[in-house]
Amino acid sequence: MHSILNLNLFLVKEHVGMFKAANNFDIYNPENNELIMNCREDNLGFFTKIFRFTDYKRLTPFDIEVKTANGEKVLTIKRGFTLFLSKVEVFDNNGSAVGIFKQKFFSLGGAFDVLDANNNILCSLKGKWSGWDFKFVKDKEEFASVSKKWAGLGKELFTTADNYVLKIEDKIPADHPLRTLILAAVLCIDMVLKE
Repeated sequence: MHSILNLNLFLVKEHVGMFKAANNFDIYNPENNELIMNCREDNLGFFTKIFRFTDYKRLTPFDIEVKTANGEKVLTIKRGFTLFLSKVEVFDNNGSAVGIFKQKFFSLGGAFDVLDANNNILCSLKGKWSGWDFKFVKDKEEFASVSKKWAGLGKELFTTADNYVLKIEDKIPADHPLRTLILAAVLCIDMVLKE
């Protein structure tokens, strides 16, 4: 696991474009506004690009690489073509499987289970049907939260609809695979649940 994933706060900013097929994000340290990671979907196939401009966008495959600002690989997120429920795979900086996400059927606001490489459920992502607030929980214990609200320093910089904040709780130890999976899951919320 890359050491950058031991931070507890991340500001994720989606790239917005009118004719944009690829999913691209920049990730900042919200405490100092430093760009720390970027997420790019560089290997889009021709037909995937075409379907991204249709009502079938949510069904298309994706292959996203997350790298540090100086180009070190942090993780990879992959999903094949899907009809109903998504199954997303997550790989670490060495290409080893870290875990998967399995979308839940009939959940208000969206939800999926976060599983480790051995298919053990580590936690679940649960959202509110009325907004863009999500929590990573297991047995009523919260591990992380995602929100479009930011009340910290530099608040005025973080008010657009395409910015959101991930807060990982201190209870998750450094270098724990759940940190990798939570960050990967946050990048998938938009593609799997909200589009």
